[in-house]
Amino acid sequence: MEKLPKKLQSKIDQRKTENALRALPLKGELVDFSSNDYLGFARSEEIYTRASQIMKEVSPTNGATGSRLLTGNHKLYGQLEDFLTRHHGSESALIFNSGYDANIGFFSSVPQRGDIVLYDELAHASIRDGIQMGHAKSYKFTHNDLQDLEQKIKAFRAQSRSEIEIYVVTESVFSMDGDSPDLESLVFLCKEQNCFLVVDEAHATGIFGQGRDLISQLGLQKEIFARLITFGKAIGCHGAAILGSQFLKEYLINFSRSFIYTTGLSPHAVASVLSAYQYIKEQGEPVIQSLQENISFFKSEATRLQLSERFIESNSAIHCALVPGNTKVKYMAQQLQGFDVKPILSPTVKEGEERLRFCLHAFNSKEEISRVLSVFKNLMEG
Repeated sequence: MEKLPKKLQSKIDQRKTENALRALPLKGELVDFSSNDYLGFARSEEIYTRASQIMKEVSPTNGATGSRLLTGNHKLYGQLEDFLTRHHGSESALIFNSGYDANIGFFSSVPQRGDIVLYDELAHASIRDGIQMGHAKSYKFTHNDLQDLEQKIKAFRAQSRSEIEIYVVTESVFSMDGDSPDLESLVFLCKEQNCFLVVDEAHATGIFGQGRDLISQLGLQKEIFARLITFGKAIGCHGAAILGSQFLKEYLINFSRSFIYTTGLSPHAVASVLSAYQYIKEQGEPVIQSLQENISFFKSEATRLQLSERFIESNSAIHCALVPGNTKVKYMAQQLQGFDVKPILSPTVKEGEERLRFCLHAFNSKEEISRVLSVFKNLMEG
């Protein structure tokens, strides 16, 4: 069959009309200001060699052969989960195949019917999808607005005739803005209101807290009900894990469908993550410092070039310049010749909040940062 059903074709046609149709790009030789490989680990020969050595020391296996509950629970899983537990200061860790799998597995199974989930309005699509798959009622609160969140918590408590569980969901670094909530105040609010706090650390993993995460940097590990960490960004590999209590791990093993009903990661994928974490522990400090220096330099250059007002405030590796309109922001990205800077279109972000997203890395040079910002300034003034 060549044609799509009419309803599907109309949705494709609408995307074309809005200049928002997605397509798979070819990887070129542009200067990388778009990937999530913040520390350069995805291109590290040493981490690749370490992973190969780990595989030589265990029985050679190409695939997991089944779900972890059947035949796929290779001994490397236990080694990595033990490492993650110690490294991130958690009671337990449970590995999932991806951050998406972890979020839909958690939110579809943990909040129960009658519970309330309050999530930041800019929460990742995987969080929203997981919530929609569950039975709890969910409501968004204004981005990083603790006053709005507190009002909603108190309102639901007052309306309820019985004891309800309230889950509060945020990200430590937001993927489309690069900003962070006031996590210390958020922890205090959730303790005061007896809520379960869940934090997605995807874009903070490996970058903050000496190669740990932002919650660890702030010393809040024991105050969080669950943390999501991912390996496909700064760790440079693939997969994710949920950090929490041993009781939470046991529950997820028994009720998280995206964990139960899927083939596990291959042993080599687990070995790659383990080798990356070993590298962070032994040699990661200078690399992380290079990234932090590039973040500071990017912000200072934006100030020097009088571009600061264009950018959303961020202390992370993600810096977004608002360029409203899908057509305009796509044009701007195309004109940044030699640099791979991705346009973020609506409906991924709200209409009118389209943006260029600059992802910084430890391997970006100061010259590259100055050049890309200078070209961007000239385009904005042209």
